[in-house]
Amino acid sequence: MNHQRIAVIGCGVWGRNIVRNFYNLNVLDTVCDIDEENLKKVTEQYKNVKVTKDYNDIINSKEITAVAVVTPSHTHFKMVKAMLESGKHVYVEKPISTVANEAKALKELADSKGLVLMVGHLLLYHPAVNRLKMLIEEGALGDIVYAQSDRLNVNYFKNDRSVMWDLAPHDVSMISYVTGKEPVRIISAIGCSSERNDIMDITHLGILFEDGVIGHISDSWITPKKHVTLLVRGTKATAILDDTVAENKLVIFDNFVKDNTQNIKLDYLEIEPLKLECQHFISCCETGKKARSDGDNGFMVTHILEEAEKIMLGDRVKNLDEVNFALSRLKK
Repeated sequence: MNHQRIAVIGCGVWGRNIVRNFYNLNVLDTVCDIDEENLKKVTEQYKNVKVTKDYNDIINSKEITAVAVVTPSHTHFKMVKAMLESGKHVYVEKPISTVANEAKALKELADSKGLVLMVGHLLLYHPAVNRLKMLIEEGALGDIVYAQSDRLNVNYFKNDRSVMWDLAPHDVSMISYVTGKEPVRIISAIGCSSERNDIMDITHLGILFEDGVIGHISDSWITPKKHVTLLVRGTKATAILDDTVAENKLVIFDNFVKDNTQNIKLDYLEIEPLKLECQHFISCCETGKKARSDGDNGFMVTHILEEAEKIMLGDRVKNLDEVNFALSRLKK
């Protein structure tokens, strides 16, 4: 029996999925959003769920034990801090913050209060990702040398400051999780804005992970044909996980024998990863266990992406200077 009463702050496109899952798990108490229309939809769809426009109602509620923060990333620090300070467990959508020091402060605050802080690194709860992790641990691929994650799609609502902050938290957390290696430093980071403004909608990162494992991450908001794959190469075999296909999501290829491939059977694939993630959060709140994607995990991801953004923005400034210099030479 669940004793948690959970509030969800933010009921936009993704927030609705969180609301649905917590409601189906019988723990949803309140939904908070500043948009009247969003709240109206919640009231129509879910019986006996309270709605409010003021998040102070959640802070002041004695019944609410935990909160899911599903608001734009620049609001996460203030919101999560307020909820932790009021003694509530917190699930926050990724990234935990876009500033590493803020992520660290939230992690330390949760630890000092003995509260659960969990970040929505959804793919750590994906059955296919977990099966791949098991295969790697069993040595099916040999020693890991390289991982490549491509997450390419179209997004018409570019409300984050770059595609990297929107999508790369998934890639970094997933590569680190399946390989068991932490990111050490950024090797390269380039970004491009197709609309020639400050919002980069294509980014490419090169990351050095522990034990010399190289990771390559490409993210896009402007790719009309969706492409979501994770490739992990070991000394013996290479795995490809394709999340856009219904069957044969996870395939292992022999590095040395052509056509020696193996489709990995996956159990429970019909369970929505988000449901598994929400269940994990409830379970952590009940038991006090650390979440798989805890504050440390959130800090690790923010820290490496913050480093990438510094390199990326530095490059853009440099490139603009070079372009302007070239143009000025031409004008002469």
